[in-house]
Amino acid sequence: MTLRLEPSNSVMTVSSSDLFLRHRLKVVEDLWESVLRTECGQELVVLLAQLRSMYSSEGQACNFSESSVLKLVEQLDLNDAIRAARAFALYFQLINIVEQHYEQRDRLRGVGGTHTVVPENEQFDVPKESPYFASHSVTRRREFANFSALFPKLKELNVPPQQIQKIMESLDIRLVFTAHPTEIVRHTLRTKQRRLAQILQEFDTLEEGGQPDSQTTSSETKDLLEALTEEIRLWWRTDELHQFKPSVLDEVDYTLHYFKEVLFDAVPQLHQRLKRSLQSSFPYLQPPRYNFCKFGSWVGSDRDGNPYCTPSITWKTACYQRQLILDKYMGSLDRLTQLLSLSLHWSDVLPELLESLEQDRLQMPDIYEKLAIRYRQEPYRLKLAYICHRLENTRDRNQRLYTESDWNRHLSDIKNAPMYHSGAEFLDELRLIQRNLAATGLSCRDLEQLICQVEIYGFILAHLDIRQESSRHSTAITEIAEYLQILPGPYDDLSEAEKTDWLTTELKTRRPLIPAELPFSEQTSEIICTFRMLRALQEEFGLEICQTYIISMSRDVSDLLEVLLLAKEAGIYDPATGMGTIQVVPLFETVEDLKRAPTVMQNLFELPLYHALLSGGYHTGLPVTVKEPDLPNISNLKSSHIQVPKLQEVMLGYSDSNKDSGFLSSNWEIHKAQKALQIIGDRYSVVLRIFHGRGGSVGRGGGPAYEAILAQPGRSINGRIKITEQGEVLASKYTLPELALYNLETIASAVIQSSLLGSGFDDIEAWNQIMEELADCSRQHYRALIYEQPDFIDFFHEVTPIDEISKLQISSRPARRSSGKRDLGSLRAIPWVFSWTQTRFLLPAWYGVGTALNNFLEQEPEEHLKLLRYFYLKWPFFKMVISKVEMTLSKVDLEMAHHYVRELTQSENRDRFEALFTQIATEFNLTRDLVLAITEHQRLLDGDPDLQRSVQLRNATIVPLGLLQVSLLKRLREHQSQSVTGVIHSRYSKGELLRGALLTINGIAAGMRNTG
Repeated sequence: MTLRLEPSNSVMTVSSSDLFLRHRLKVVEDLWESVLRTECGQELVVLLAQLRSMYSSEGQACNFSESSVLKLVEQLDLNDAIRAARAFALYFQLINIVEQHYEQRDRLRGVGGTHTVVPENEQFDVPKESPYFASHSVTRRREFANFSALFPKLKELNVPPQQIQKIMESLDIRLVFTAHPTEIVRHTLRTKQRRLAQILQEFDTLEEGGQPDSQTTSSETKDLLEALTEEIRLWWRTDELHQFKPSVLDEVDYTLHYFKEVLFDAVPQLHQRLKRSLQSSFPYLQPPRYNFCKFGSWVGSDRDGNPYCTPSITWKTACYQRQLILDKYMGSLDRLTQLLSLSLHWSDVLPELLESLEQDRLQMPDIYEKLAIRYRQEPYRLKLAYICHRLENTRDRNQRLYTESDWNRHLSDIKNAPMYHSGAEFLDELRLIQRNLAATGLSCRDLEQLICQVEIYGFILAHLDIRQESSRHSTAITEIAEYLQILPGPYDDLSEAEKTDWLTTELKTRRPLIPAELPFSEQTSEIICTFRMLRALQEEFGLEICQTYIISMSRDVSDLLEVLLLAKEAGIYDPATGMGTIQVVPLFETVEDLKRAPTVMQNLFELPLYHALLSGGYHTGLPVTVKEPDLPNISNLKSSHIQVPKLQEVMLGYSDSNKDSGFLSSNWEIHKAQKALQIIGDRYSVVLRIFHGRGGSVGRGGGPAYEAILAQPGRSINGRIKITEQGEVLASKYTLPELALYNLETIASAVIQSSLLGSGFDDIEAWNQIMEELADCSRQHYRALIYEQPDFIDFFHEVTPIDEISKLQISSRPARRSSGKRDLGSLRAIPWVFSWTQTRFLLPAWYGVGTALNNFLEQEPEEHLKLLRYFYLKWPFFKMVISKVEMTLSKVDLEMAHHYVRELTQSENRDRFEALFTQIATEFNLTRDLVLAITEHQRLLDGDPDLQRSVQLRNATIVPLGLLQVSLLKRLREHQSQSVTGVIHSRYSKGELLRGALLTINGIAAGMRNTG
């Protein structure tokens, strides 16, 4: 079986690295075939070869409506169909591992991708708005996606060092891990993937360091091939599907796996890389603090639409995170104890270390008695023994907190044992050792790395963000107000102005609103308990564990004030001082909400109480520049008068806005909202941190983060950004250490570059007017199909596996916000995109773009085409949009999509569904042709050969999986219809058929490398 890595008629320069990758792919494919032949016989291998013949040289499906292979698929025994589906799914997982491994390999060796060099005579003038912007086209800006390239470029461009220093001091990157139902690979299989990557690394070492003709090398190669074969055989016999619906804590465990295996050790290297590159070009500048890149998590705290995320679960999540990081610190202390063997005979120490040891002796006499003789002349080891004991006690107490899971009460210290109450206390002791080493002319890399890790992770690992849908808060307040009879009518019946007035009044009074006992419904009680749990979290873990409360579907000022009122009742907002330990974060999701966002935030900033909250209380109304401190709890805030920056976080949602109005309109509305919000922030002297709710797929805001960050408007970043990292992309970004570092360095480089080298093109009014026209036309065309075409909902449910996807055990939350409904409004964006990805339509990420571009070009064909090409070359936002559309179009397979329509449509719907398909196909062809015209590519992705090869390789093998999926879906649906009539002719049970269909869903998701 031969891999078709590129069309036979293509002409492409192939690097040695690419040849090496192809060689590895061939080796792994041969082993895959060998394992299948051993496990299932030659018949399966022959069947797979037949199925893989159904694609063109471009990797697209052929016209197979009358094909003998199609008839073969229809006649396959269910067991053979399932085995074929599993085989292709395994194939995709294997080539994913090989590609990821060699991406990491190239990064380590400094092998870059193909760069487009723009001739000097095509460089554009530097806009007046940005005197320091590089005089290069957008395509060349990829060259600066790492620190070693970026800082020399900043020096070449004469960017003032003081501006660079200012960004270094304010650099604040936050990556928030989520667990939406997009990650379909079991944790068990992720472990196997890591093992296979390790074996590939051993192959590299052997081939690069050994003698090719030596007998020893030949023997070792044989051993590694046997090890690979063994791993693949074990994988083949492992179930790909989850045996049960994962709980929230299962998702927590899965997400924390990346911290444990990769990020704990990798992130400190990010700071080292930045420091080294910065000081190489600007030796007098100071690098950012260690924790300029922090991590957050929604896993275990995001309760929007997830009834299983309870206050107890969030409490357990915090304990779980602390347990993991304490265990990692214990391992680091063991290594330090081995290293720091300095003797008083040969090395002096400062008096402060001796004083510290004396205090430790008094507090921990048992440790002194046990180790005093052993470490009599080794003060560092003795000090580390005391530190380890404190850390062990802290860990033991945390384990009890997790086990008892009672956030309503706090455990007393274990027999008053000495322990650490915060990461800051632990850090102080490590710095004490560091100072003593430095005073004697020594340093210790392991100690410096541990200090860096403690600054980044503290005792919490990742910041938890609470998220809840806005209507849940208004419903709770309505019930509370009705119980207390403090309003003449229902709270929900009030106008927005009346709600704001009443909430503002309640926020100014110290009178309790909610009784200690909760005589309310289960939903309202859960909301109240969430805020009480939040206070308990802050008291136990410190404010850094959780200060952010995100309100999804935010529409008005009252949505934020409702949360603040509930926070007041829990004691985390004080009406007397105007101080609080909570950040209320609106999430604007739909297009209408994005348009309203600037007005909502302006009205909010004009409220004195909210202005005071941002300013750190009523004692000051002046903006301050200090960084966000680790504050004590709110009771101490009243007397300390600690000032906090006037910083407001605003989250922008890509998924729902895309589902609402299409890809182009969604991206433009988000772009405009950021510009408008920045103006409002400046007007009220409020620093904004934009939180980008990006999904993994293009239809939900996904795509390369580097280009996306550079495409942000004006000064909307200014050193600060917060981004969601969806479950489906975690494996591709964070499974291997060098890939994780590359991803983090790319994001950090983009943030620095965007903050210092803004293009100024976003402020050209004529360009904005053209984009407004394009977005409006695209939105109208998109909504005409999705929301106004009466047959579309039936089409969607019939020709895509949406109903089967909802049965896939991949997430703790349901696919719909409201059960029992079949409308698009209640359907979450994730399964919406997932369904179109499976059928190869990928419709949400491109539909409407072609019509919008065409309408614009028809006005002045030649001139407007030149203008759009100029946009593509010069304007980062437009470049990003077109590039994402181009990538998505390359994954579309209309022939395969048409196969779903033909085979899954019921006879009475055939004519109307064919008409819908024709409409979609026409828009696809138009979009593809115009994208190629704008990019001046002959084929999609000609500008990125590596991605082109990867997509094409997968497209080809997804074809037979699609054929299998359609066949199994037909059988499953026929079985279900027969169950209704009571006469079942199928020889297979519903469970068997569903299992087969779900296996194909897993396989296609792995092949597409994204799901929803």
